[in-house]
Amino acid sequence: MRVLLVEDDDDLRAVLAAGLREAGFAVDSTDDWPEADVMLHVTAYDCVVLDRMLPSGDSLTRLESRRRAGWSVPVLCLTALDALDDRVRGLESGADDYLAKPFAMRELVLRVRSLTRRAAERLPAFLSCADVVMDLARREVRRGGVLLSLSPKEYAVLQQLLVHRDSVVTRTALLEHCWDEMADPVSNVVDAVIAGVRRKLGAPGLVHTVRGQGFLLSAA
Repeated sequence: MRVLLVEDDDDLRAVLAAGLREAGFAVDSTDDWPEADVMLHVTAYDCVVLDRMLPSGDSLTRLESRRRAGWSVPVLCLTALDALDDRVRGLESGADDYLAKPFAMRELVLRVRSLTRRAAERLPAFLSCADVVMDLARREVRRGGVLLSLSPKEYAVLQQLLVHRDSVVTRTALLEHCWDEMADPVSNVVDAVIAGVRRKLGAPGLVHTVRGQGFLLSAA
């Protein structure tokens, strides 16, 4: 899942980005709305974590405008304005959730995870291929009933392969969905994670390399 973090406090932004990445999210970040607006035009995000008061003004004004235009990406609004009227204003302007500062990192992760899960409700509760089953609610993967220990990146890549089962998923698509702006597009990071997924899934192999195109998850 790819998250855009918009927070003008440099130290807080670094801490939040690190915490979300540790939880398995791919995170892009910026300190104000104008750059965020550009990023939202070029990248598909699963969730936006948005500080309310930014150098360019109250984020709710721009959020409200985007909602009226039909924009539907889930938004978690962060703010020091925690009065009831402020929370109501945030929700009325299009925020899906509202978290007052200060807050615990664990709560932020849980709320972001809840929003991204809600956005992906079109997916079934379980994804499967052969005897591999992914439980999206529990974030667990089993093969032949045996629980597998996957890293957050391995889980994210396997989820994409399961969602597009029997279809080729390109390296570019995996990078765009499972990594963030810090990933080097010319590195072998995707191949390294794919190798880890293959190793942990074991035999018989289900993840196939399609030369010059990408990867295919198939029991055939």
